[in-house]
Parts: sequence; C-alpha cells; structure tokens
Amino acid sequence: MNNSKSNITMNPSGFVVLADYVPSIIQEIRYYSTYNFIGERIDGYEEPCALLTKEAARALKSVSNELMVQGLRLKVFDAYRPVCAVKHFALWGIEDTDIRMKPYFYPDLQKQELFEKGYIAKLSSHSRGSTVDVTLFEMETGKELDMGSPFDLFSEASHPDYKGITEEQYTNRMTLRNIMIRKGFKPIDCEWWHFILDNEPYPDTYFEFPVSSEYLKR
Repeated sequence: MNNSKSNITMNPSGFVVLADYVPSIIQEIRYYSTYNFIGERIDGYEEPCALLTKEAARALKSVSNELMVQGLRLKVFDAYRPVCAVKHFALWGIEDTDIRMKPYFYPDLQKQELFEKGYIAKLSSHSRGSTVDVTLFEMETGKELDMGSPFDLFSEASHPDYKGITEEQYTNRMTLRNIMIRKGFKPIDCEWWHFILDNEPYPDTYFEFPVSSEYLKR
C-alpha cells in the first residue's frame, strides 16, 4: 500500500457502536483483554466494544438478520482498530523479545514471519473502520461453530481454503464466508475470520481515535 495516499484522522463522526445496529452480536474484543498474541491489552482499546463505520454496521445487520433465521448469531473479535494499536503490534514484532503467547497463537512461526506472511500488517484495513473479525455462534448449543482453527492462530490451518480440517469445519467456514460475501464483504486468503466491506467509505483514511463508545458521543 502506498502510504503517501493515505491520511490519518481522529474524527469519529462516521462511526457507530456495532451493538446499536446488531443487538444480538456477541462480543469478545480480544485486544482489550490479555488473551491475544501479545499477551496484554493493546494500545487504544479503552472499552471492550466493537466500533464500525455506519456502512459496515448496516451490512453486518443484514448478515445477522439472515443468520438468526438459521439459528446462528455473529460473534465479533475485533472491528475498528486504532492506528496506535497497529503501531503497538509493529513495535512488539521488532523490539519486544517477549514470546509468551507463541504456543497459543504462532507455534510454528517466528515473530517476524507474522509480518512477512501477511498475518499482521504494518498498516491495517481495520484502522479504516470497515473491517471485522467474526465467527458464527450456534444458539441451540450455546457454542461457537468449529472452524478448524481458533481466531488469530497464525498458521496455514487458518487459511480459508485449508484442506487439513474436517468436512464439517470446512462447511462452517464456507457458511460464514458465503454470507459475508453475499452481503458485501470481501475475504482475505490467510484468515477465515477477516472480512473487509467491499465498498468501504474511507478506503484511504486511517483513524486514530480510541475504541470507546464514550468518545463517539463527544
């Protein structure tokens, strides 16, 4: 990506709290917690809530409405991600020797390979506000659908088309992928959970305000 064509702003006027649009959404905002690939709360995450552009939230509402008929709900792990959080990732990759979460999130890779292989970006589409990390939750069982690998496992096993999983796990991935594509999102080739709104409203703008519902009310 050509950084010279992008700009950074703190203006949150085009953003909403996702739960206001999708009340049934289940939220487990990993970068607010310590259970993530770094092992600590990430810079900029002041509240465990998902924020998105209005356009992306509307599209997810449409996804959710269709899933509910099938007895499924959306679960979100991450949505809007401030630029400072991405810098936190980058500094950890370059300078920090801490690898305490390696067994859980990148058991077969070295830290620098996470950037080289595209699992972590130096400039993230999440910071443009229309990207989500999601999975499916089955209401009858009260559990996430088995996708064959957990969220943020940086491995070939997380590639959407990975064939070393069961037929049921692959079907679950395709159920999520197909409905997200149909509702206007595009997937990526290395993470089954990651989707970007195809017609995103801010394709060249990266945002720096905190993940905080209170900040949106200012």
